[in-house]
Amino acid sequence: MKQIKDSLPAPDKKTDVWLLAAVLILVAFGLVMIYSTSAYNAALHFDDKTYYLKKQFFATSLGLLVMYIMSRVPCRFWRKYALAAYVAANLLSIAVLFFGTTVNGSKRWLALGPLSFQPSEFAKLAVIVFLAHLISSRENRKNQLRFLISCFVLILPIVGLVGSNNLSTAIIILGIAVVMIFIAYPKSLPFLWVALAGIVMMAVFLSLESYRMERLLIWKNPEMYEKGYQTLQGLFAIGSGGLFGKGLGQSLQKLGFVPEAQNDMVFSIVCEELGLVGALLVLGVFAVMLRRFYVIAKNSRDQYGFLICSGVFAHIAIQIILNVAVVTNSIPNTGITFPFVSYGGTSVVFLLAEMGLVLNISKEGHSLNA
Repeated sequence: MKQIKDSLPAPDKKTDVWLLAAVLILVAFGLVMIYSTSAYNAALHFDDKTYYLKKQFFATSLGLLVMYIMSRVPCRFWRKYALAAYVAANLLSIAVLFFGTTVNGSKRWLALGPLSFQPSEFAKLAVIVFLAHLISSRENRKNQLRFLISCFVLILPIVGLVGSNNLSTAIIILGIAVVMIFIAYPKSLPFLWVALAGIVMMAVFLSLESYRMERLLIWKNPEMYEKGYQTLQGLFAIGSGGLFGKGLGQSLQKLGFVPEAQNDMVFSIVCEELGLVGALLVLGVFAVMLRRFYVIAKNSRDQYGFLICSGVFAHIAIQIILNVAVVTNSIPNTGITFPFVSYGGTSVVFLLAEMGLVLNISKEGHSLNA
C-alpha cells in the first residue's frame, strides 16, 4: 500500500486566492469599461456597439486559458525556453521594422491572417523570464560589477528595437530590467551610472523623431496645440466626475470628445463615471495585487521564482504609474495602456500569462499562509 501511495502524484497546492480574485475582478471590470467607453465609437464606425467588447472578450478568454495553463505547468519548465523566448522577442521586433502594420501612424503590429499581434507585449514577458533565468543561474557572480553590466548589455538590443517605434514600451522594458537587476545586485552606486545612461538614451530617442519632441511641448501647454485636445478632454473628464462620478455608462466625454477613449485614456472615463472614490477602489485592487506579488516573491522557494515575481511586480507597477501620470498630464503622453482595463488583445493575453506564472510560483512557495 505504501508503494502505491508513494507512486501517486502529490496533491495540488492551493492557488493564492487573493491574487486570483484581484485578477478576475480587474479582468471583469476591464470588459465592463471597454463596453462603456467604446459603444458609441463602435456604433459610429462599425454599426455594432459591441464590436470592441467582442474582440476584447475573445482575447480575454484566450488569456484566461493561457493563465490556467501557465499556473498548472511548473515554472521550471518555462525556464528551459527563457533564452529562446528572448531571441524570439528580438526577431519579432526586427520583423515589425520590415513587415509591420501601421495603425494610427505607429508601426507596432504584425498581421497574422485576420488577427494582429504586438510583439512588444511579448517582449516584456520574455525579458522577465530571461533575466530571471540569467541572474539566478549565476547567483555566485551577482555581486560582480561585470555581471551587472553584462545583464544590461544583453537587454539593450530589445530596448533599442522596441524603442525605435514604441518608446513607451521600451521605457517599461528598461524599467523592468533595472528593478530586477537592482534587487539581485546589493550595491546601488552603479545604478547612478545606469540612470545617467538611461537619460542619455531617452534624449537620443526623443531627438530621432520630431513628434516625440512635439509631445514635450504639448505637455507643457496642451491648450496651445491641436494635439493637446485629447489631454484636455481627459482632464475635463476627471474633473467632471467629482467624488462619486456621474454613474457607470453616463460619461459625456467618451461621446467623441476623448478620442479612442477605450485605449490609453480609459482611466479618465473611470474617474468621470465612478468618481474619485471609484478610481481609488480600482487602484486599491491593484494595490492588493502588488502586495500579493511581494508576498509570493518573499516566500518563493528559489531565486528564479523570486525574480519572476519581482519582474511582474515591476511591470504592473510601472505601467499603472505611467498611465495615471499621462492621463493626469503629470508627464508627456507616451501611449501606455492601463493594465487589464484598456482595450488591447495582445496586452491582456500576455498580462494574464504573467499572472499564470506568479500563481504557479505561489503554489510552490506556500505563500497562502504568509
